[in-house]
Amino acid sequence: MESRDGTHDTVEHVLLKDDGRFPNNERLPLLIYRNAIVSSGRDTASVIEKTFLQNGWGGSWRNGIYTKHHYHSTAHEALGVYRGSATVQLGGDGGIKSRIYAGDVVVIPAGVAHKRLDSTSDFMVVGVYPAGQMWDMNYGKAGERPRTDDTIAGVPIPESDPVYGVRGPLKTLWV
Repeated sequence: MESRDGTHDTVEHVLLKDDGRFPNNERLPLLIYRNAIVSSGRDTASVIEKTFLQNGWGGSWRNGIYTKHHYHSTAHEALGVYRGSATVQLGGDGGIKSRIYAGDVVVIPAGVAHKRLDSTSDFMVVGVYPAGQMWDMNYGKAGERPRTDDTIAGVPIPESDPVYGVRGPLKTLWV
Protein backbone atom coordinates (compact mmCIF):
# COMPACT_ATOMS: atom_id res chain seq x y z
CA MET A 1 0.00 0.00 0.00
CA GLU A 2 1.17 3.49 -0.79
CA SER A 3 -0.35 6.65 0.64
CA ARG A 4 0.35 10.29 0.17
CA ASP A 5 2.18 12.28 2.82
CA GLY A 6 -0.96 13.90 4.24
CA THR A 7 0.06 17.51 3.69
CA HIS A 8 -2.81 19.95 3.42
CA ASP A 9 -2.31 20.64 -0.27
CA THR A 10 -3.39 17.03 -1.00
CA VAL A 11 -6.68 17.48 0.87
CA GLU A 12 -9.76 19.23 -0.43
CA HIS A 13 -11.75 20.75 2.42
CA VAL A 14 -14.93 22.79 2.51
CA LEU A 15 -17.27 24.04 5.20
CA LEU A 16 -20.88 23.32 4.31
CA LYS A 17 -23.39 25.69 5.87
CA ASP A 18 -26.84 24.97 7.20
CA ASP A 19 -29.25 25.19 4.27
CA GLY A 20 -32.45 25.16 6.35
CA ARG A 21 -33.21 21.54 5.56
CA PHE A 22 -29.84 19.98 6.39
CA PRO A 23 -27.73 21.20 9.30
CA ASN A 24 -24.45 20.31 7.59
CA ASN A 25 -21.53 21.35 9.78
CA GLU A 26 -20.34 24.93 10.00
CA ARG A 27 -17.54 24.01 12.40
CA LEU A 28 -15.88 20.98 10.76
CA PRO A 29 -15.01 20.91 7.06
CA LEU A 30 -15.81 18.02 4.75
CA LEU A 31 -12.51 16.42 3.66
CA ILE A 32 -11.71 14.69 0.37
CA TYR A 33 -8.37 12.89 0.11
CA ARG A 34 -7.56 12.17 -3.53
CA ASN A 35 -5.82 8.90 -4.34
CA ALA A 36 -5.16 8.43 -0.63
CA ILE A 37 -5.08 4.65 -0.62
CA VAL A 38 -3.56 2.79 -3.54
CA SER A 39 -3.34 -0.99 -3.51
CA SER A 40 -1.51 -3.01 -6.10
CA GLY A 41 -3.36 -6.14 -4.94
CA ARG A 42 -6.80 -7.37 -5.89
CA ASP A 43 -8.53 -6.75 -2.56
CA THR A 44 -8.39 -2.99 -2.24
CA ALA A 45 -11.45 -3.04 0.05
CA SER A 46 -9.50 -5.04 2.63
CA VAL A 47 -6.56 -2.63 2.38
CA ILE A 48 -8.90 0.30 3.01
CA GLU A 49 -10.60 -1.48 5.93
CA LYS A 50 -7.23 -2.31 7.49
CA THR A 51 -6.03 1.30 7.11
CA PHE A 52 -9.19 2.65 8.73
CA LEU A 53 -9.08 0.09 11.55
CA GLN A 54 -5.41 0.81 12.31
CA ASN A 55 -6.39 4.46 12.73
CA GLY A 56 -9.28 3.83 15.13
CA TRP A 57 -12.19 3.89 12.69
CA GLY A 58 -14.38 0.78 12.59
CA GLY A 59 -17.84 -0.67 12.18
CA SER A 60 -17.01 -1.13 8.51
CA TRP A 61 -19.45 -2.01 5.79
CA ARG A 62 -19.14 -2.39 2.00
CA ASN A 63 -21.75 -1.08 -0.41
CA GLY A 64 -22.55 1.97 -2.52
CA ILE A 65 -23.89 5.35 -1.38
CA TYR A 66 -27.63 6.04 -1.07
CA THR A 67 -29.23 7.99 -3.91
CA LYS A 68 -31.21 10.18 -1.52
CA HIS A 69 -29.88 12.88 0.76
CA HIS A 70 -29.19 11.66 4.27
CA TYR A 71 -26.97 12.57 7.19
CA HIS A 72 -25.82 11.23 10.54
CA SER A 73 -26.27 13.33 13.68
CA THR A 74 -24.50 10.93 16.05
CA ALA A 75 -21.31 10.10 14.15
CA HIS A 76 -18.79 11.26 11.61
CA GLU A 77 -18.28 8.94 8.62
CA ALA A 78 -15.43 8.07 6.27
CA LEU A 79 -15.99 6.51 2.85
CA GLY A 80 -13.13 4.85 1.00
CA VAL A 81 -13.77 4.16 -2.68
CA TYR A 82 -12.39 0.76 -3.62
CA ARG A 83 -13.89 0.30 -7.07
CA GLY A 84 -15.31 2.49 -9.82
CA SER A 85 -16.28 6.14 -9.54
CA ALA A 86 -19.30 8.26 -8.69
CA THR A 87 -20.54 11.80 -8.59
CA VAL A 88 -21.69 12.66 -5.08
CA GLN A 89 -23.55 15.67 -3.79
CA LEU A 90 -22.44 16.88 -0.40
CA GLY A 91 -24.32 19.44 1.69
CA GLY A 92 -27.83 19.07 0.23
CA ASP A 93 -29.28 20.43 -3.00
CA GLY A 94 -27.22 23.63 -2.73
CA GLY A 95 -24.04 21.82 -1.74
CA ILE A 96 -21.06 20.76 -3.79
CA LYS A 97 -20.83 18.03 -6.40
CA SER A 98 -17.65 15.99 -6.63
CA ARG A 99 -16.51 13.04 -8.70
CA ILE A 100 -14.81 10.45 -6.50
CA TYR A 101 -12.64 7.59 -7.75
CA ALA A 102 -11.08 4.36 -6.49
CA GLY A 103 -8.46 5.32 -3.92
CA ASP A 104 -10.25 8.48 -2.77
CA VAL A 105 -11.47 8.88 0.82
CA VAL A 106 -14.25 11.26 1.84
CA VAL A 107 -14.49 12.23 5.52
CA ILE A 108 -17.98 13.49 6.30
CA PRO A 109 -18.58 15.44 9.51
CA ALA A 110 -21.73 14.70 11.50
CA GLY A 111 -24.67 16.62 10.03
CA VAL A 112 -23.40 16.85 6.44
CA ALA A 113 -25.95 15.60 3.90
CA HIS A 114 -24.64 13.29 1.21
CA LYS A 115 -25.96 11.24 -1.69
CA ARG A 116 -24.84 9.58 -4.91
CA LEU A 117 -25.97 11.26 -8.14
CA ASP A 118 -24.51 8.73 -10.57
CA SER A 119 -21.83 6.09 -10.70
CA THR A 120 -20.12 3.48 -12.78
CA SER A 121 -21.78 0.07 -12.53
CA ASP A 122 -18.93 -1.28 -10.38
CA PHE A 123 -18.84 1.58 -7.83
CA MET A 124 -18.28 0.44 -4.23
CA VAL A 125 -17.10 2.01 -0.97
CA VAL A 126 -16.03 0.95 2.49
CA GLY A 127 -17.79 3.02 5.16
CA VAL A 128 -16.55 3.45 8.75
CA TYR A 129 -17.09 5.54 11.88
CA PRO A 130 -14.76 6.73 14.65
CA ALA A 131 -14.36 4.47 17.68
CA GLY A 132 -17.28 4.82 20.06
CA GLN A 133 -19.59 6.55 17.59
CA MET A 134 -22.80 4.85 16.44
CA TRP A 135 -24.53 6.21 13.33
CA ASP A 136 -28.16 7.16 12.93
CA MET A 137 -30.09 8.10 9.78
CA ASN A 138 -31.76 11.43 9.08
CA TYR A 139 -33.25 12.67 5.83
CA GLY A 140 -33.92 16.36 6.32
CA LYS A 141 -37.55 15.76 7.29
CA ALA A 142 -39.67 18.12 9.36
CA GLY A 143 -39.32 17.41 13.06
CA GLU A 144 -35.70 16.15 13.00
CA ARG A 145 -34.39 19.48 14.15
CA PRO A 146 -33.52 20.96 16.66
CA ARG A 147 -32.83 17.52 18.22
CA THR A 148 -30.26 16.65 15.55
CA ASP A 149 -28.59 20.08 15.84
CA ASP A 150 -28.00 19.49 19.56
CA THR A 151 -26.73 15.97 18.91
CA ILE A 152 -24.32 17.08 16.17
CA ALA A 153 -22.85 19.74 18.48
CA GLY A 154 -21.94 17.00 20.97
CA VAL A 155 -20.23 14.58 18.57
CA PRO A 156 -16.54 14.51 19.57
CA ILE A 157 -13.68 15.01 17.16
CA PRO A 158 -12.04 11.63 16.47
CA GLU A 159 -8.71 10.83 18.08
CA SER A 160 -7.12 10.19 14.69
CA ASP A 161 -7.47 10.73 10.98
CA PRO A 162 -8.92 7.62 9.26
CA VAL A 163 -6.09 7.46 6.70
CA TYR A 164 -3.07 9.22 8.20
CA GLY A 165 -3.49 8.58 11.95
CA VAL A 166 -2.79 10.95 14.82
CA ARG A 167 -0.76 13.37 12.70
CA GLY A 168 -3.20 13.46 9.78
CA PRO A 169 -4.90 16.49 8.26
CA LEU A 170 -8.14 15.86 10.16
CA LYS A 171 -6.34 16.62 13.42
CA THR A 172 -5.25 20.02 12.05
CA LEU A 173 -8.39 20.95 10.09
CA TRP A 174 -10.93 19.75 12.68
CA VAL A 175 -10.23 21.96 15.69
